[in-house]
Amino acid sequence: MPTNRTYLVAGMTCGSCAGKVTRHVERIPGIIGVDIDLATGGITLTSEGPVSDADVRQAVENAGYKLTTN
Repeated sequence: MPTNRTYLVAGMTCGSCAGKVTRHVERIPGIIGVDIDLATGGITLTSEGPVSDADVRQAVENAGYKLTTN
């Protein structure tokens, strides 16, 4: 059963930023959907099962941004 989890990302302010974060987060095994809300800096991940917060943090940092909450 798919699960959803929402995170906040600092510095993600435009469509290009959102695309970069999406591309990196989609590489995490098990991720099947990424929804970004630029107004809040929120990303909601849909996954096939549990996903490690550390994996999400690393993917966001690899994209050049910072995860502010998990």
